[in-house]
Amino acid sequence: MCGIVGVLGTHEVSPQILDALKRLEYRGYDSAGIATLNGGNLERRRAVGKLVNLSDLLVHEPLPGKAGIGHTRWATHGAPTVANAHPHAAGPVAVVHNGIIENHRSLREELTAAGVRFASETDTETIVQLTAQHLAQGLDPVEAARATLARLEGAFALAFLFQDQEDLLIGARRGSPLAVGHGEGEVYLGSDAIALAPMTDRITYLEEGDMAVLQRGAVTVYDADNRRANRAVTHIRLDNLRVDKAGHRHFMAKEIAEQPSVLRGALEFYSGPGDEAPCLPEGVDFAAAGRVVLVACGTAYYAAQVAKYWFEQIAGIAVECDIASEFRYRNPVLGPRDVAIFISQSGETADTLAALRHVQGRVGQVLSVVNVPTSTIARESDVALPIHAGPEIGVASTKAFTAQLLVLALLALRAGRDTGRLDADTLAAHLRDLAALPGFMAQALDRGEALRDIAAELGEARDVLFLGRGPMYPLALEGALKLKEISYIHAEGHASGELKHGPIALIDQHVPVVVMAPRDALFDKTMSNVAEVMARQGQVILLSDRAGLAEAGPGIAHGLAMPAVPDLLAPIVYAVPAQLLAYHAAVYRGTDVDQPRNLAKSVTVE
Repeated sequence: MCGIVGVLGTHEVSPQILDALKRLEYRGYDSAGIATLNGGNLERRRAVGKLVNLSDLLVHEPLPGKAGIGHTRWATHGAPTVANAHPHAAGPVAVVHNGIIENHRSLREELTAAGVRFASETDTETIVQLTAQHLAQGLDPVEAARATLARLEGAFALAFLFQDQEDLLIGARRGSPLAVGHGEGEVYLGSDAIALAPMTDRITYLEEGDMAVLQRGAVTVYDADNRRANRAVTHIRLDNLRVDKAGHRHFMAKEIAEQPSVLRGALEFYSGPGDEAPCLPEGVDFAAAGRVVLVACGTAYYAAQVAKYWFEQIAGIAVECDIASEFRYRNPVLGPRDVAIFISQSGETADTLAALRHVQGRVGQVLSVVNVPTSTIARESDVALPIHAGPEIGVASTKAFTAQLLVLALLALRAGRDTGRLDADTLAAHLRDLAALPGFMAQALDRGEALRDIAAELGEARDVLFLGRGPMYPLALEGALKLKEISYIHAEGHASGELKHGPIALIDQHVPVVVMAPRDALFDKTMSNVAEVMARQGQVILLSDRAGLAEAGPGIAHGLAMPAVPDLLAPIVYAVPAQLLAYHAAVYRGTDVDQPRNLAKSVTVE
């Protein structure tokens, strides 16, 4: 989940690297560091905490050089300290690393027995110490890096910088993403294109097992078998990679506000002529599907749980929904008629990628729903469906979640058409409903001021419960997750009908209970659960439409009037108040909204 950058430049590279790291700070912000070659000598600056601490250090201790590497860390092995911060160095080599070296203990024991003294607690230091040992044995830098890579087990993206090698940078990837950027007389490495966007619009995405030897005049890529590989240069649209708050206080606030336009853009991308079925990429076909398997992590997993209702109710296809980190370890039973769908904002989520690779060759079709169409998950799928959310910098997912839901809804409608469960008129009606979605999202955003006042009360709570039925149950889980992520308030999401099977024991006058209940076929049952909460003095915050609020009657602590929406749209529209409640509660409590403690945006380690 760390971010790495490398530059062979024609000017001083520290400012370039620092700017790129700012664009990667969503990947980790426990510590940061830069190493450069100054007159051929390796020099480093490292600092604990946010990137601004490294920036301050560089003001007082500048770091000259036209070749360098940088890193922003999410701690895995070893606490956030200067000694554990990257780049790590040993003798004539420095390394930055994203991933986990699974055999680092045995490597450390071997190196220690050979007289090597370690300066950190990290798995990464074994890489740099091993490389230094190979150099001492007479290998040149390229061969030393190659020999080191052959000893490593686990996941990594790496950048090597060598003393006295002003025109050499080596990158390698296995399991973690890495891209090469091509400039005018310069060349770059980065964890993703966002980091490199200010420097170039020409990107080469390294494939699994690749090692890249970078020089200012040439880039040579070797595949996992050490054969020269021809990797394409992709031209990226820089306007799609803008990273700024656009006048908002936080990235999260901006990204919540962008949802109507994001969904409108996605609808336009997938719209077919007239009221016909959504225009999905060639190869999407559910006609012979015996089952749909949905796999994801975190917020994307809750999107999958919503989609389970849609696929089963609209298309009549059996659905299995799995957490990616558990999926392959239970040896799931898979068949040639299964359609497996993997959901990931970054397209690099390590557990989701591993699950995708587990099903390859065992299912009929592998689809992915991703925000980065050039990502590893997208490239390794039979068909990738981009959600077109644009860069999402806030760690807590907002616009990516609702865009995932939209694309999953379109897939469910396509499945309904393919299986014959949806006639043309019903399909057309659903598509007309989806066309109205951006307007409903805008109406939900207009409730922001009312939600701010409610969130202030949540901000004082120690425990909060979220309840929902049907497709609103996953929304209750998502609402609880959002509140936990950025306000650090303990929150739980439950199916409303499960309240009496245990969670009701938690309820008293100090526990707010957020109930997501549009006036639908399950509303009356949900109101029975609300009555159970109020009978125990629980403070009910009811999110419903005006008809639902009127029917709920007195006793509700707070009622928020949502727009009356078709059932298909409710889980998407009700995501907005869940996001705003969490956001305003976090602002009230003074937490770091965009970079909450212990978290990172892109989880690229298992």
